[in-house]
Amino acid sequence: MSQESEQGTLYVISAPSGAGKTSLVAGMLEQDGKLGVSVSHTTRPMRDGEQNGVNYHFVSRDDFEAMITRGEFLEHADVFGNYYGTSQVWVKQTLARGQDVILEIDWQGAEQIRRLMPGCVSIFIVPPSPEALEERLTGRGTDAPEVVERRLKEASDECSHALEFDFLVVNDNFDIALEDLLSIVRSQRLRMQVQQVRHSGLLTRLSAG
Repeated sequence: MSQESEQGTLYVISAPSGAGKTSLVAGMLEQDGKLGVSVSHTTRPMRDGEQNGVNYHFVSRDDFEAMITRGEFLEHADVFGNYYGTSQVWVKQTLARGQDVILEIDWQGAEQIRRLMPGCVSIFIVPPSPEALEERLTGRGTDAPEVVERRLKEASDECSHALEFDFLVVNDNFDIALEDLLSIVRSQRLRMQVQQVRHSGLLTRLSAG
């Protein structure tokens, strides 16, 4: 029985702001109890309504840099003066228990993860059109026009990296996009290297003649 076959699958999911990634991932977690989500570490201040260990693991800059030095992150980045990082220990321990893990991350972090963990499954989510994306970002009513403009520019840059991913999901209809994502997960669980471990007894009996 190979160690690789026993492990869960890491799903790396990226999308431009406004594509609906957060809501879709929440739907995946609600419908599939075998999925878990990685909680990132960050040095940014906790916002109202957030919980430590739920939204993020909130740590000091000194603690974060010490974790970098110890090689504890799969990937990390400095975003607008705040560090964000994914715990290597937690992800690998969770996968080793056979638990599937979702990692929500930008394309640059996804690139780092694919290099370190080539067995991961990467998924990129896009809106159905640039107009739909602008409408969604504007419809939030929480961002100033210049912020929306910046996010649209960032979205264009991010979408230029979509072809680097294994799967593409277009979030035109939420329910269909959610079903597409869950179908990807189900298909990975049906791979022969997984099934031959799960059903080794059955395969032995069937092939015994």
